Amino acid sequence: MDFEAFDRLARSRRATRHFKKEPIPEGLLERVLDTTRWAPSGYNIQPTHFVLSTEADSRYALYKACLEQPQVLEAPAVVVFTGDRRAVENNLEAMLTLELAEGACDDRYATMCRKFVGLAFNQGPLGIGWLGKLLVAPLMRLSKPTPSIPAVHKRYWLCKQVMLGAMTFMLAAEAAGLATIPMEGFDEGRVRKALGIPRSHIVPVVIPVGYAESQNLKKTRLPLAGMMHKEGW
Repeated sequence: MDFEAFDRLARSRRATRHFKKEPIPEGLLERVLDTTRWAPSGYNIQPTHFVLSTEADSRYALYKACLEQPQVLEAPAVVVFTGDRRAVENNLEAMLTLELAEGACDDRYATMCRKFVGLAFNQGPLGIGWLGKLLVAPLMRLSKPTPSIPAVHKRYWLCKQVMLGAMTFMLAAEAAGLATIPMEGFDEGRVRKALGIPRSHIVPVVIPVGYAESQNLKKTRLPLAGMMHKEGW
């Protein structure tokens, strides 16, 4: 795809509040999600999961958890994006093994990654070791640049990773002729209960997907001049 084609794609995508009852062709949504898994993530840990809801019972429970917003029932499918708090424990070694086998990294990088990720993500004994990192980070920042520490701000870190995948999903869906709407208006605990999502996962966004009821959807954006700041604010 060249830039002009991508520009048209990005400009044409918009949140769709009403969907046709038309079903999504078999296999199409899985193809879109297969594309979505190629979204970037910090250290390539890939903490994002997709919980797909198409059955009437689970969709109704999800509808109640999403403040009875009609698009949850109108769309033929809803994808709930989650972030795994235990992604390092669950994915790091498998990811590094795959990266080494494919030649995407070398032993030196793998060793460095294990060390750095351990320091950044480990929450210590009983899960309270992050308190020490919370206190140390401001002191370190006095003498040198110090990034946000995932062990301290794990939900913040996970939200960033999941939303990279969510945006990839929405653009891929648009390219496949599907419409989407990202939703933040929901009760996270009830969404987890409705779909049996483990408490070790956070839920940053819920995205109904299908075919837009109207094909003449408009959207606007504020001008670039008010958003771009050259060489500083």
